[in-house]
Amino acid sequence: MLKKRIIACLDVQDGRVVKGTNFIHLKDLGNPIELAMKYQDQGVDELVFLDIKASPSKSKTNLKWVEEMGRKLSIPFTVGGGISSLEDATKVIEAGADKLSLNTAAFRTPSLISEVKTKFGKQAVILAIDGYYEHHEFRVAIQGGKMKTSKPVLDWAKEGEDFGAGEILLTSMSHDGTQAGFDLKALVKLSEKVSIPIIASGGAGSPSDFLELFQNTAVEAGLAAGIFHRNEVSIPTLKEFLISNNIPIRSC
Repeated sequence: MLKKRIIACLDVQDGRVVKGTNFIHLKDLGNPIELAMKYQDQGVDELVFLDIKASPSKSKTNLKWVEEMGRKLSIPFTVGGGISSLEDATKVIEAGADKLSLNTAAFRTPSLISEVKTKFGKQAVILAIDGYYEHHEFRVAIQGGKMKTSKPVLDWAKEGEDFGAGEILLTSMSHDGTQAGFDLKALVKLSEKVSIPIIASGGAGSPSDFLELFQNTAVEAGLAAGIFHRNEVSIPTLKEFLISNNIPIRSC
């Protein structure tokens, strides 16, 4: 059985890590490089950096901090935000990122997924999907959650897989920052729809939430931000708890 992964997410805005609830009310939680090094030392499996200001403002990813991460980190890390072309993707990979997170640009131009996959391989492409509920329908939001579309999440996820995405990072906006647990219902449905690995995001509040995630869904990785940034749960504590509950996971 493949071991489950624990991923720390750092939402970066103007060079600082921020975190809010339901994608709003952002608070400054620290320096991205300092936090990244801390999580690496604690034994996190991967890191995801999302430049949350880039897509809504139509700006490009700041490559300076990507290059610094590339020099300092020895674990895989993903970068997203402001990647709207193969040229953008190439610059981010050359700066040191292992994977790319594509969201708004991929939704608007799905062929970008195929282009990036052809150049860098399927393993380098993560399709990030932000989902919101409306009239009991789970639909796609883009531009950092600011623009709602009528596209069903499950349909877009399948299309993304067909275009060549290697993983899907699903964030349930209604769960984001609430610490009420992952959106298990949506994740179960997604795992039945696609065959590529799924990263669950949104709602982690305790080690028990990760345990429920791995016991009740087929997702391969759990991602969290606020509980790590605020030191409410440490990576070693989380991993020890999961191992003690027979979840196959890499030890620290």
